[in-house]
Amino acid sequence: MEGANLSVGTEFLFTGFPKLQDGGLLYFFPLLSIYIFIVIGNLLIFFAVRLDTHLHNPMYHFISIFSFLEIWYTTATIPKMLSNLISSQKTISFIGCLLQMYFFHSLGNTEGALLTVMAIDRYLAICNPLRYPTIMTPRLCTQLSAGSCVFGFLILLPEIVWISTLPFCGPNQIHQIFCDFTPLLHLACADASMILVQDVVHALAILITGLIISVSYIRIVIVILGIPSAEGREKAFSTCAAHIAVFLLFFGSVALMYLRFSATYTPFWDAAIALTFSVLAPFFNPIIYSLRNKDMKDAIKKLLCPQKVFNVPGR
Repeated sequence: MEGANLSVGTEFLFTGFPKLQDGGLLYFFPLLSIYIFIVIGNLLIFFAVRLDTHLHNPMYHFISIFSFLEIWYTTATIPKMLSNLISSQKTISFIGCLLQMYFFHSLGNTEGALLTVMAIDRYLAICNPLRYPTIMTPRLCTQLSAGSCVFGFLILLPEIVWISTLPFCGPNQIHQIFCDFTPLLHLACADASMILVQDVVHALAILITGLIISVSYIRIVIVILGIPSAEGREKAFSTCAAHIAVFLLFFGSVALMYLRFSATYTPFWDAAIALTFSVLAPFFNPIIYSLRNKDMKDAIKKLLCPQKVFNVPGR
């Protein structure tokens, strides 16, 4: 690759944003509204679970941790996207790019690990209900949540350190709307085989995690279908439907982005898929977890309108 090596102080230019000249506000306000909704929606879920004793069980504990992670997952990319939409210089420093990649993917890995834990939790609750209370204790829930975070943030450190040592050559254009491994590595003067190995490792991690979660939910569905009463089947399905929807949304968009192998997309579809798992999936998650969940809706109402809930006439 021709061109001088880029120094640590070099800025990368994002080319995945639409060429709107002065029309960036057309995208800025919708994206800002979505970001505000994501933050407020997930904060409501987090505090509703923490403050309502009726929701102090493993399933809601994991949902609250997932909601808390979603806030930081989107904060790793959306604020920079917003600034780039209204800035003529859609750039990011080399250190800023590494940090954005690290936090975005570390939080994504943590969410993937937590979704795996949530699938196993639902499997134990439905397929082994008698032993579930003795297995999924509050202490184990805390350990699994902390373990997911430690795993998510440590697993990427060696890769980020390796990328930070690579020499980068011109041009300095990242063909995406945020810093990501493949677009950045295409700018590096590195052995192509190392990039291929990195892609394979990412693909295997996604496939193995997705397989574990899929097997858990398939087993759950088989057990639910064997429940004799229609009411029992409906109740069991209702506790898993939100988890399955979030899993399909999260891993479906991630798979489209990172399991493409040799397939290539147009810049438009690259940006659209990136927006799906970085913006749209987090946008729908609060809706999915609260829309059909009566306990969650009641807890959020209690959080927002405590006087109406507790000061009922006649009590």
